[in-house]
Amino acid sequence: MTPRPILYFSRNLNPRVAVAFARHLNAPVDLVPASPRHPAHEEAFRPINPNRLVPVLVENGKSLWETDAIAMRLSQMTDPEFWPAGQAGAEVQMWVSWSNLHLTRPGSSFYFHRLVRPQFSDEEPDPAFMEGEMRQFREGAAVLNDYLSGRTWLVGARPTYADFRAATLFPFAIPAGLPIAEYPDIVRWHGQLMALPAWRDPFAGLAEHPDQTKPLEGATA
Repeated sequence: MTPRPILYFSRNLNPRVAVAFARHLNAPVDLVPASPRHPAHEEAFRPINPNRLVPVLVENGKSLWETDAIAMRLSQMTDPEFWPAGQAGAEVQMWVSWSNLHLTRPGSSFYFHRLVRPQFSDEEPDPAFMEGEMRQFREGAAVLNDYLSGRTWLVGARPTYADFRAATLFPFAIPAGLPIAEYPDIVRWHGQLMALPAWRDPFAGLAEHPDQTKPLEGATA
């Protein structure tokens, strides 16, 4: 019997998106928490992803890393309209590329410095740098907000990967200090995503951390 694919994840930004769309699609994968840079698992994880990062999808002994590639593959496996072909697929790719560069990249500075860094450092970021990041985030948020005016979803009449990817940061917007309340169509649209159980709580019922006292589950890639 062919083993089920394994999706390795952690509870960070990109893995959260990956687990969310895997569960939204009811993808036939086993969800396995991983800490690929923990000394106990680092060498076991290196053959799975030499970058030692998650998410990673291991299917039939082959690894596929990077969130967007995994989304395309799971869509092929379960629901091709989540990342459709043709013109609609090009539109999904447009939003994936745009949001990664113009929204998630500057916004992730606030996610990191306000939610992640305080766990291990009290060094504050350069104010001028953060001001520039906020300016870029606001520019991107304004573009997204304007586009969503009069639209339910970014591409077509149902949620696609474009929506999941563009919303990467928004579950953390308030604690990260991102001003999405200033963008009413983003708030409305993300509220629709939050009505989807897989987006609202993708980690429900999953272990928070791998057991570092045991070999990495499924590490045979």
